[in-house]
Amino acid sequence: MRHHESLPPTPRRPLRLAAAAALLCLGLAGCGDGDGAAQAQAGPSGGAASAPAAPASPSPAPTKAAPSPSKSPSKSPAKSPAKPPSVPGGPLSGKTVVIDPGHNPRNHLHTAAINRQVGIGTGHKECDTTGTATNGGYAEAEFTLDVAHRLRDLLRAQGAKVLLTYDGDREFGPCVDERARIGNEAHADAVVSVHADGSAVGNRGFHVILPALVRGGSADTSKIVAPSRDLGTRIAGLFVRSTGSSPSNYVGGKTGLDVRKDLGGLNLSTVPKVFIECGNMRDPKDAALLTSPGWRQKAAQGIADGISSYLKG
Repeated sequence: MRHHESLPPTPRRPLRLAAAAALLCLGLAGCGDGDGAAQAQAGPSGGAASAPAAPASPSPAPTKAAPSPSKSPSKSPAKSPAKPPSVPGGPLSGKTVVIDPGHNPRNHLHTAAINRQVGIGTGHKECDTTGTATNGGYAEAEFTLDVAHRLRDLLRAQGAKVLLTYDGDREFGPCVDERARIGNEAHADAVVSVHADGSAVGNRGFHVILPALVRGGSADTSKIVAPSRDLGTRIAGLFVRSTGSSPSNYVGGKTGLDVRKDLGGLNLSTVPKVFIECGNMRDPKDAALLTSPGWRQKAAQGIADGISSYLKG
């Protein structure tokens, strides 16, 4: 899905190399799995044996499975939890981070609204989708909002100003173009969209999606490709360290990184932004991690560490 090389890397090279080294070590020796699950098995690239110095080879987008009709084990939040204030004088004081929890638990009740087409710069896509779910009915949208709350608290404790694109306060959406616009209008220093994948059983691990170089229509990612790659590389390396999860065995050639040009949330962003697919909800071993509150805290910590590393330079 990609046809351009990213722009030259940013000056943050030492830490970026450290994150890449972590992935290299993982690709050579493997790592322990979070919460006792087995290691991801190597498989053909689909979404680290070597450091992610350049975009991975093209791969088809992972297929999102429809949510299970069974009830989710955690209730959709009707009200936002208490929002702890930013800590004055923290290491991230003066920085703005936007967290984008993928999908919405009530999207399936508003199919006409979320199926309408919106511009993504170079074309059109659905406003939003329902996302996927585990076989037990734990919805991706529940997972993403839970991790977003944990991530928000960790970043605010370091002094960052943190905004969410939505916080259980909308009946559906927001649409992908609005999600990008929220980060742009906040002049965010970093934006992370939190997701979980819906792929085949046996496909395991996480991957971070980076914006491709896109120029067309209302999309121009030329200024954010390099900093987004830096942000994504740091998140990938520190996600490994925090969770013990392996990079995807089906997307990104085991680098934990994937480059795409078909996502409106990335195409329309004017600030550094990445997506992270934290695991595969349709694989039982990954699902056991994703449904564990303890593992979700580790996931939030890994993402927070990556964002913090990027913002501190």
